Amino acid sequence: MTAPGRTNRRGGLASVVRRLPLDLGPFFDTLASQRPSVDVRLGRPLDLAPDRGTCWDTAGLARLVQETAAWLAAAGARPGSSVAIVKRNHWDYVLLACAAARLGAVPALLSDRVAPDGLVALLHRLRPDVLVTQRDVLVGARAAGHDLDRLAVRTVCLDGPAEGTLTPDDLRGGAVPAVHTRGDDEPLAIIHTSGTTGVPKLVVHSTRTLIRRLSAFEARPWPVLSVRGDDTVASAISFAHGRALTWTVSAFWRAPRTVALLPDSDVSTAAALLRSHPPTVLEAMPSSYVRWQQLAGGGERVGAGVGAGVGAEGAAGSLGPAGAAAAANPFRDVRLFISTFDAMHPPTVRAFLRASQRRRPLWMQGWGQSETGPLSFRFLTRKTLSAPTGRHPTTRDLGRPVPGWVRVKVADPEQPGRAVRRGETGMLYARTGALCLGYLGEPERWAQKVDGPWFNTGDLGVHTRDGRVFVLDREVDMVPGLSCVEIEDVLHERLPDVEEAVLLSVADGHPQPVLVTAAGELDPQRWQDAVRDLPPLAEPLIVPWDAVPRTATGKVRRHELREQVLAGSSPIGTGRWT
Repeated sequence: MTAPGRTNRRGGLASVVRRLPLDLGPFFDTLASQRPSVDVRLGRPLDLAPDRGTCWDTAGLARLVQETAAWLAAAGARPGSSVAIVKRNHWDYVLLACAAARLGAVPALLSDRVAPDGLVALLHRLRPDVLVTQRDVLVGARAAGHDLDRLAVRTVCLDGPAEGTLTPDDLRGGAVPAVHTRGDDEPLAIIHTSGTTGVPKLVVHSTRTLIRRLSAFEARPWPVLSVRGDDTVASAISFAHGRALTWTVSAFWRAPRTVALLPDSDVSTAAALLRSHPPTVLEAMPSSYVRWQQLAGGGERVGAGVGAGVGAEGAAGSLGPAGAAAAANPFRDVRLFISTFDAMHPPTVRAFLRASQRRRPLWMQGWGQSETGPLSFRFLTRKTLSAPTGRHPTTRDLGRPVPGWVRVKVADPEQPGRAVRRGETGMLYARTGALCLGYLGEPERWAQKVDGPWFNTGDLGVHTRDGRVFVLDREVDMVPGLSCVEIEDVLHERLPDVEEAVLLSVADGHPQPVLVTAAGELDPQRWQDAVRDLPPLAEPLIVPWDAVPRTATGKVRRHELREQVLAGSSPIGTGRWT
């Protein structure tokens, strides 16, 4: 790969992306002065500005970031200081990060979905100068025996007075600080990993890795992938994730007509906003797509697979005239669906592609991690998913590494220094210029994950002879001889009323399926028919949706689920590289 800031003989990616004036701190100032304004619509008002409604333009957002920077400075944020942000999910995580970066401080975006004990561990590593939070977070921590306000020099509570804290109103009135410029390789922002196996890791990114590499790459006018001026772009992700920062910078730089932002997967909220502003580009977490599948299927049961009513034609019978059916389908105009964060099951992808009335809608499925950004991607079409694929669902194929950007190799998990041949299963390593700076407070853990320029993803997979990447499982979740996520896909294909299928490895027994079904039960004969040609599995456990513990990005916390349903059992994987 070309060295940072240099060009290769053909100009190179590095020379191209650096021409864009992208910088997180003054980003909205730059947008307001150099780019067309964007109409921003919210699923609910920002927690940062609860009285200012759900409609914003670029200039208004720039003023809000400036105002926020002023009161953060009054709270004690300075160049080089850390600002921890813990609140309920909404896009104002990004605005708070921009305000902190404007001062030269380093924002740390922490989800309120992290359990109190884990949150305290993260704050101990951070030692923030300023903590920005909400009363629910403080109350939940106190119920678990923790006073979060004691873990920061100053604590600011966004939604009103709370013991030991200040409010933004207590801090207003100061002048807007000047923009602080930092070096490209200095820490810019801290995000955390999903934490599916325990306390999350704190990932430190720089302007080079997060903005110059990831955001600037996506902000270029690439065919199909790039946002267009006439697009309505919708996002429903965890805004505490680093993806929220890179997506905001790239999408807003492209200046779409409208941006619709959903802070949660509530079906009624999604239906109202997306029907009012039908997206042409939609990015959401896998768990949100699952919850919204009933909207894509014209009211069909969530989890419906092949043959379900998925599209305007299928919806018309239950919704009346064709025009009314089309209006009720919020996904009718989507040309590009984007899924990140976790595996997607084929029936869900199929339902949304069929819901679009575009001639050739695309689904972009990506593989990446918080430490690296995107590593590979693949486009799925209706034809790709036109029929069930038996024992080997096509969604396990995650495409090829980003050309000119990412390299992938596979090594023996037992002997990490020994590479395996193409087509053989092993531990996936990635080499990318967007690799983060390290783990805050855990240098030994970081050292175990890197081998020179190569990063151990902790995923088991295959790099095929023609260059494609198949991800089979996290190493900690592995079962020798099979792929848990592949079996989960098969169960979703064969049991359309399954909303969630999770396969847990068991060191001293058959893998344990845990299922969420629409009716809360499953006919034993249907189960036997579904698993007829699969490796031996234990009898399924049926649990309600809300009983499945999840991360902020919707991933199942398998270790917690194991403790709930298989207390005392052990997984097969070591978890050494998690």
